[in-house]
Amino acid sequence: MSDLFGKSIDLGLGLLMYSREKVEEFVEELVNRGEVAKKDARQFAGELVQRGEEQREELKKLIQAEVTKALEHVEVAKKDDLVTKDEIEEIIREQIRQAFKEHELSKKGGEK
Repeated sequence: MSDLFGKSIDLGLGLLMYSREKVEEFVEELVNRGEVAKKDARQFAGELVQRGEEQREELKKLIQAEVTKALEHVEVAKKDDLVTKDEIEEIIREQIRQAFKEHELSKKGGEK
C-alpha cells in the first residue's frame, strides 16, 4: 500500500482537482483491481482527500502571495487607497462648511 500511496502522491496537482467522490471511485477501482485491500480502502481514501485539501490550501497561499507580489509592481489602487462615497460626501460637507465660514468672515471684515 505504501508504494501505491507514493504513486498517488505523484499525481501532484491532479489530486487537487479530485473531489471526494472521484477519490472514492479511484480507491474503489484500486480495490477491484486488488491493488488496495478492502480494509485499507477507507483510510487510503481519507489520506488522499486530506492530501488534496492540503495541496489546495498550499496552492491558494502560493497564488495569493504571487498575486500580491505582482500587484506591488504595477500601479493599481489597493482597497485601502480608495475613498468611499461616504468619505467623499464628508469631505464635500467640510469644504462647504469652510467656504461658508470664510464667506461670513469676509462679510464681517467688509462691513467694518
